[in-house]
Amino acid sequence: MNEEPNWRTSSYTKSDTCVEVADNNPVKVRVRDSKRRQGAELGFPPASWIDFVEFSKTLEA
Repeated sequence: MNEEPNWRTSSYTKSDTCVEVADNNPVKVRVRDSKRRQGAELGFPPASWIDFVEFSKTLEA
């Protein structure tokens, strides 16, 4: 499976200077800098990405 990534920014983003996430691949969640779209990407297993997102919600207080 070689799906084109469906990049998006967080709904919390107030500008285009943030990270973008492509989570439409069931094997890998991709993350990149929105200011350097042609630059490097990071890839994470979906379970790890879910853990990161849930942990980050605990920091919003």
